[in-house]
Amino acid sequence: MPKHYIKRFFPSPEKVRQSPSLKLLSPFFAKPYLWHINRRGVARAFLIGVFTAFLPLPFQMPIAAFLALYVNANVPISVTLVWISNPVTIPPIFYATYLLGTQILGMPVSDFQIELSLHWVLQELRSIWAPLVVGSLLAGIVLSVISYFAIHLIWRIHIVRQWDHRRRTRQLRDDQSNG
Repeated sequence: MPKHYIKRFFPSPEKVRQSPSLKLLSPFFAKPYLWHINRRGVARAFLIGVFTAFLPLPFQMPIAAFLALYVNANVPISVTLVWISNPVTIPPIFYATYLLGTQILGMPVSDFQIELSLHWVLQELRSIWAPLVVGSLLAGIVLSVISYFAIHLIWRIHIVRQWDHRRRTRQLRDDQSNG
C-alpha cells in the first residue's frame, strides 16, 4: 500500500502530543502502533471508522478515536473515515438507514419533514428513532465488515503483485547477467 503517500496527510504522534487541545489525551494516543500503517491497523481502522460513520450520534470523531485506541487500530484513518457522514451525505445516509430500519422492523414509513429545530427533534425523533437506529447499526456493521475484509484483500493483492514484480525483476537481471 502507498504508506508514504498516506502518512503525509496525517499528523505525527509528536504533533498530537504537542497540540494544546489534545494535551490531556496525549498519553492515551502515544502508543506508536496506533499511528503505523500496516494491514491489521488499517483494516481495523476501516472497521471502526465506517461503523462509527453510520452511528446517528454526535461526536463521532472522539468515538472513533477511543474505539481505535481500544482495538489498536490506526487512529488517524479511523477518525478520517468518520467523515463518510458529513453535512452533505448525512441526509441521504440516514434516510436510507431509516428506510432499512422500517423494513427490518416491519413498520410503515412515516411521512416527515426535517427541520433544524429542537422542537422537531423532540417531536419527530420519537417516531423515527427505532428504525433509524436499527437501520444505522445494521448498515454500519455490514459495511464496516465488508470494508475490513476488502482492505485485507486489497492489501494482499498489492503484496502479491509486489512479490511478482520483484521476482520478474530478479529473473530479468539474472537472465541479462547470464546471457
